[in-house]
Amino acid sequence: MGLGTTAKKLQKVTEMAENVYQRLNELRAQISEMRETTGETQATVDRLETETAEIRAIVEAIADQEDIDTETVIADAHITEAEAEAETAESAAESGSDSGLWRHSW
Repeated sequence: MGLGTTAKKLQKVTEMAENVYQRLNELRAQISEMRETTGETQATVDRLETETAEIRAIVEAIADQEDIDTETVIADAHITEAEAEAETAESAAESGSDSGLWRHSW
């Protein structure tokens, strides 16, 4: 093995090491960015949870003044939502089976 071959191999190893080092630095930057984003997201979630609790307290206070049973209203809303989802699923199933009528088997 001559010095030329050894130099080429060393050059190749050096280039590979530089590429690995560059990629490692990119990954560090991405992780740092993800940590920052995660922290911001957690702060937003915490703020929204607090606001939601405040809004719920206000709505329940108003409902109590108006003699509205909030649990019944919530249950009715869930039932309505479930019925709408069932209708959507039923419509999708019906349209899927109808589409088979237009296909020909040649």
